[in-house]
Amino acid sequence: MRNGMNKLLTVTAVLASVCMWGCTDVDFRWEKNRSSEKVVGFVDDSLVMVGDYRCWLETRDYWFALNEESSNCGRERLCVYNYRVQEDGPRWCDSLSSKKMTGIFAGQMTDSVIWGGEVSKSVRLWKIGERPHEIKLTKESDGCSVEFRISSLKPWLDGTFIGRSGESLAADGDTCNYVVLDTLLRSLTYKRLDKDLEWIKKCDDVRAWGEDVYCLWKNDDKSGFYLEVNNQKKDSVLVANVPHTTDLWKSFEFGFMGDMLYFGHNINSIDVENKRIIIYPNIKAKSAFNYVDENNNNVNYEFVQE
Repeated sequence: MRNGMNKLLTVTAVLASVCMWGCTDVDFRWEKNRSSEKVVGFVDDSLVMVGDYRCWLETRDYWFALNEESSNCGRERLCVYNYRVQEDGPRWCDSLSSKKMTGIFAGQMTDSVIWGGEVSKSVRLWKIGERPHEIKLTKESDGCSVEFRISSLKPWLDGTFIGRSGESLAADGDTCNYVVLDTLLRSLTYKRLDKDLEWIKKCDDVRAWGEDVYCLWKNDDKSGFYLEVNNQKKDSVLVANVPHTTDLWKSFEFGFMGDMLYFGHNINSIDVENKRIIIYPNIKAKSAFNYVDENNNNVNYEFVQE
């Protein structure tokens, strides 16, 4: 009898010990509103891609009065809106189910694809109307040994994509200048610029259309930028009403976004046949959901929650 009672007391003590350290009341909640909506790219001269995400809070209440909180964000969402014509809402929206951020909004890769992930290992691609997928990559170096973190992927020659960082094109020594991503071969090759491409060192953004290399770079007096194609100046744009101090000009956002050209929230495009910049009067992105059309009218969308 005594042995049976001792066993019962031992089991009770073990259960109490387990509850002391493991029994918790967990409250997990997604925030009602989405956060950090931003323009992530342009499909064409009327459709814009907007990205956002939702954050969450988890509270763990232990029976002995200790309280722990953790928070993070996830469920990235991609929506497509018409920025020229007022419509009832987005043309299309889709969100991921992941609890944590995947980094899918790293940048625009083509007119309908955005990319993300740690590209030195794999690249995540999200195409409008489809679900994201991941491509595992092999990696090699061709003429350089110091790699860099990729912050841009744009169309390149022979159906590949060029990857670079903000300063990589001008790097000297053994530092790699750019990478070539081949999605068919699933390969990533780090390279130094050869003599035929040394001219793109000055480019703030670069991509290819067919066999032609297009380059955008800010001019020396910081009043605008040039468009060069195959190392020849083709067009330029004067950026008016922008304080051209070093810090402000450096942060002035511009570059190729899909087949469009984005600078200072002005939405324009490239005439590939004539290799010129097409200026759309008054077409501006004032925010992710507020635009100005060619007639200087506002096109507004409410922030859609789901």
